[in-house]
Amino acid sequence: MQVTQIRNATLLIEYAGKTFLVDPLLADKGAYPGFAGTANSHLANPLVDLPVPLATLFDVDAVLVTHLHADHWDDAARRELPRALTVFAQNDADAQAIRADGFTDVRTLSAQGDTPFDGIRIAQTRGQHGSDSVMAAIGARMGEVSGLVLRHPDEPTLYIAGDTVWNVHVAAALETYDPDVVVLNCGDAQVPGLGPIIMDLDDVASVVKAAPRAAIVASHLEAVNHCMLSRAELRAWVETHDLVARVRVPDDGEACVFHQAAAGSR
Repeated sequence: MQVTQIRNATLLIEYAGKTFLVDPLLADKGAYPGFAGTANSHLANPLVDLPVPLATLFDVDAVLVTHLHADHWDDAARRELPRALTVFAQNDADAQAIRADGFTDVRTLSAQGDTPFDGIRIAQTRGQHGSDSVMAAIGARMGEVSGLVLRHPDEPTLYIAGDTVWNVHVAAALETYDPDVVVLNCGDAQVPGLGPIIMDLDDVASVVKAAPRAAIVASHLEAVNHCMLSRAELRAWVETHDLVARVRVPDDGEACVFHQAAAGSR
């Protein structure tokens, strides 16, 4: 299994002979205004260029979209991705929106049990895009979000938590699926006065404690205006807590490879 960090929450996952594109943010640097009402909203998104040519992201077997926020499924993805690609959406409403963009093979992930794809089992997990106080204040804006679990007999179990803070949903996913590898969106995106809407360092620490044998890949860093945690800060924290062997903080364009035996997959 190979997890390549592209930019923001956008990943390329090579898994059991298939390649998945996750949460594509494909626009040129600075194409969009910053998210209103969030930290550093004067900055234009994305903050950085794609690390690979755009066309290289089209040669995939399926696209996995955890939710439809503009930094996970942007106008460029809607415009540029081949319309015949298989796209998995978290619910019927998202699926209908993606079909409206012209995509012809849009599938809704099952909310109960697995969704099969060429021998790979895809499970949907729940998340919460901010604390209870965030959701009470701006829950309609945060909306419904999800995570994903990929399983195959020949691969490590992979859990992509998605845009969520640490909460009972993440704890339940870790307990249920006992993943070998966990991808965390942990850029500490901030809404001033309300706090983080994705994981921060404390949340990463909670996942490390709750999943003591899992390798962790840090994503959703340094690419959109409201993310406050830098890779340098996260790497320093990892070193201070003697977690270098477990927590990887890839640069954009960098791949992390995991072998079944090394990851401890069953």
